[in-house]
Amino acid sequence: MIAPQKVLIIVENLPVPFDRRVWMEATTLKKAGYDVSVICPTGKNYEKDYEIIEGIHIYRHPLPKEESSVKGYLREYAAAVFWQFRLAHKVWKERGFDVVHICNPPDLLFLTAGWFKLFHGVKVIFDHHDLSPEMYVAKYNRRDIFYYCLRLVERLTYLTADLAIATNESHQEVALTRGGKKADEVFVVRSAPDLSRFTKMPVNESYKRGKKYLIGYMGVMGEPEGIDYLLRIIQYLVMEKNRRDMHFMLIGNGPAFEKLQVLSQELGITDFVEFTGFKTGKELLERLSSSDLCVEPSPQSAYNDKCTMNKILEYMALGKPIVQFDLIEGRRSAQSASLYAKPNDEQEFAEKILELVESPELRQKIGAEGQRRMEEILEWRHQAPKLLDAYAHLLMQPKSSMKNIVRYSGN
Repeated sequence: MIAPQKVLIIVENLPVPFDRRVWMEATTLKKAGYDVSVICPTGKNYEKDYEIIEGIHIYRHPLPKEESSVKGYLREYAAAVFWQFRLAHKVWKERGFDVVHICNPPDLLFLTAGWFKLFHGVKVIFDHHDLSPEMYVAKYNRRDIFYYCLRLVERLTYLTADLAIATNESHQEVALTRGGKKADEVFVVRSAPDLSRFTKMPVNESYKRGKKYLIGYMGVMGEPEGIDYLLRIIQYLVMEKNRRDMHFMLIGNGPAFEKLQVLSQELGITDFVEFTGFKTGKELLERLSSSDLCVEPSPQSAYNDKCTMNKILEYMALGKPIVQFDLIEGRRSAQSASLYAKPNDEQEFAEKILELVESPELRQKIGAEGQRRMEEILEWRHQAPKLLDAYAHLLMQPKSSMKNIVRYSGN
């Protein structure tokens, strides 16, 4: 009997199995016969240093509290590299692995992957989740030495990787240009939910807090996500349009969480806005399913234009009509399952919300279109074969080496 190929997945920004994309990748590989281990941070409800879930070995480590500052970045990156390197050696001794599958951010994971590639000949997959240079600009609105350091480590990560996985066509283009990968070395695997698990729940009217309409948001709450835009949009609806029949439910957390709560108070809209914190499982599905429509307020930037926001696909999976700014990958994902406002135009965004609120027929129509796109094109069962194709292609290649890294000249 041929021994199964062994895979080590390393992810830093979310714990597993809370990180839906990484968990779907891990379980897909496991079902296909791979032996899978995962290194990730701890998090709420995921505090165990080690456990086995659905046959997947999960090793977790602590991280400092997330901060929206360069100092916070450096502290987090240093801790991540330390723990990933340490735990990777632990996995190597206890279980071994043939492939290291690294998921950014941060883009320093190539240091750990490169070590095992250089000294043990393992193969490396770079699963490009976020465009870190563009994210840095979106957060700090500058291109300084740290921006160019992120460009450098992105390039080094691609040079270390034998194969790249892109979450959309924009990321694929980055891999082919900035990353210098060949077309047959890049596979697009979207982050769409598994509809057998991510399913619509009965409406719970209590989430509307006595209002007629419930508008939902789910996601990280940091600078690039545009929650400040959403709060000003809510103020316009309440104060200018005198719409006091809508409750806005904001699900999630992040480095700007407390600042956004303060902004909500300053804008005088606390009676219409609820910050729920992170929610998972049945409660998350029930809250979103109870929404009349959902919003994605990320403003236009080089980062947001090129990213596929998971929340859009999850809204579509539950048949929820969407309002968002007209960004490249947002439109590619939703197409006619969304209404679009001119980028960063808060008043037009508010008017699009009102257009959906006033028309149950339109809400039903574009919500149904979102479900259709998920079921026929986007959901995970359509993405899983692409992931397995990427692995099959990788494992047909000769044993890894670091010759590309050694030859790197900075071009």
